[in-house]
Amino acid sequence: MSHLSDIDCVLIGVNSSKTLGRCIDSVFASDYPKEKIHLYYVDGGSKDRSIEVAKGYESVTVIAINPEYPTPGLGRNQGWKQGSSELVHFLDSDTILNPDWLKIAVKAMDEEEIGAVMGFRKEMHPEHTIYNWIGNIEWNGPVGESSCFGGDVLMRRKVLEKMAGYDELLVGGEDPELSRRIIRAGWKIIRLDALMTQHDLAMKTVRQYMARAFRSGYGFAAVRKREAEAGSDFWKYEFQKIVIKGGGFFFCLIFSLLILLIHQSSATIALALLTVVPGTALLLNPRLFKVKKFMRENNLNKKEARTYAWHCSLVVIPQLFGLIRFYVGLITNNPLKNKRNTLTTGLSVSEI
Repeated sequence: MSHLSDIDCVLIGVNSSKTLGRCIDSVFASDYPKEKIHLYYVDGGSKDRSIEVAKGYESVTVIAINPEYPTPGLGRNQGWKQGSSELVHFLDSDTILNPDWLKIAVKAMDEEEIGAVMGFRKEMHPEHTIYNWIGNIEWNGPVGESSCFGGDVLMRRKVLEKMAGYDELLVGGEDPELSRRIIRAGWKIIRLDALMTQHDLAMKTVRQYMARAFRSGYGFAAVRKREAEAGSDFWKYEFQKIVIKGGGFFFCLIFSLLILLIHQSSATIALALLTVVPGTALLLNPRLFKVKKFMRENNLNKKEARTYAWHCSLVVIPQLFGLIRFYVGLITNNPLKNKRNTLTTGLSVSEI
């Protein structure tokens, strides 16, 4: 595939008018023949001006769907099935495509066993909030063969066709879930040493942070269940970490409260406090013991590593509730669903 193949670029969004135009502009500003880029925007039922923004570009095919419960997989499938190019690039509408990326990615597809390639995703404004900063640390992994991809990725159409695309029910973890099926089918996923996209997480509040962590916990549980059924260890460690750290903390906390409810005395108060200690130690393990590891592996100074360690310690709490929500939904046949009015993309800085 040394020639420059046609590429179907699929953008998805719901209430994404603040970022969509910027994303579309970046695709057409790419150092890649414009006539070989076919851009599809799939709107998941926006109430803002997203569709109007996309229709302002003559070269953009707008696919407006109006599902009661939109999911990323549903939007992406609607997009790639509309095209016919040999390659398909997926983008979230709150990203900016690096101008050099498409040529680099297409060249990497010369090896037939490679089914998908990705590069690095970087936050535009990691300095604006601690949440953006954390996201900037966690988006990427090592260069080379990878166990999964995220929302920005270049794939072969024949891979998507063989896999029947994305799972349209998952509200989180749909990208890793498809990745694992691709790998089991014999293709490789490669992370290149190149900037792929800039992203605007635009996370400004604790509530947003907790909601994102809750959803990630739900995604860990949903994908882990499928991987376990396939005999894979993928995300086994992450799943166990949430259960042991978060579950261990709450078990010790509840047990200590029960001790106090049964009888209050100097001895029982001391016993209750002692019961909380192991749970707290489990929860704060990264903050207590992994600061140097984070400094080394993430190229952080000591203060930054301590901050990141606090995140790694506390994030398992909302993740645990997301995990529990998955299994409650499984038992009651009531999976987590997206509501259109709660889905939106923002900007880290209002003046942009």
